[in-house]
Amino acid sequence: MQDFTSTFGNSVADAAPVERAAFIRKTYTLLAVAILAFIGVEAFFFATPIAGAIAGLLFSGGAIGWLVVLGLFMGISFLANRWAVSETSSAVQYGGLALFIVAEAVIFVPLIMVATYYSGDNSVLIKAGITTLGLFLGITTTVFVTRADFSFLAPILAIGGFAALGFIIASAIFGFSLGSVFAFVMVAFAGTAILYETSNVLHRFNTKQHVAASLTLFAAVALLFWYILNIFSSRD
Repeated sequence: MQDFTSTFGNSVADAAPVERAAFIRKTYTLLAVAILAFIGVEAFFFATPIAGAIAGLLFSGGAIGWLVVLGLFMGISFLANRWAVSETSSAVQYGGLALFIVAEAVIFVPLIMVATYYSGDNSVLIKAGITTLGLFLGITTTVFVTRADFSFLAPILAIGGFAALGFIIASAIFGFSLGSVFAFVMVAFAGTAILYETSNVLHRFNTKQHVAASLTLFAAVALLFWYILNIFSSRD
């Protein structure tokens, strides 16, 4: 999880009510745009031969290929986050968000193919999306109603993230399935990440960092959707 330090001024929580409201509106509007853009990019991929090419490339690499893809995705995520908090220009910030959206769309292609094939349900994406949205809205409402600072979750998420990464790498190397239990645990992890990142929107970001705030929220929502989709399409 990213813990961005305020570089442009005071935190949102310390800002004037008008500025705070404007920041929240910009952040969540941009988050909605990012989600719609992600859906649009996926739709474009699957309406063209691009999705098949991506899936073929990712599947052909086997376990080592997946580890390479995971490493590349982490590198791109780091770069996108750096751009999103850049003080250079707003164009660089939006460029970081756009880069991350495309990277997420690419890595989701094989999962969507597998999910729709094994579930035998053409509406599995809609079901997983609605469930993800419901959980996200519930967690977000909790943070904004209580206005609590959940920054204490940072070390828990860091340890949990490294543990999850270790299981994923071990699964890729030794060829065992992580199963539905792991997916349920990761849904809880993603929900906790949303709780933490939503708290950061108020307590860690400042009023000029709405692009970075929306990117971190989008990343958490994408993670939640990934594992909910895994659960809906599970063969266990």
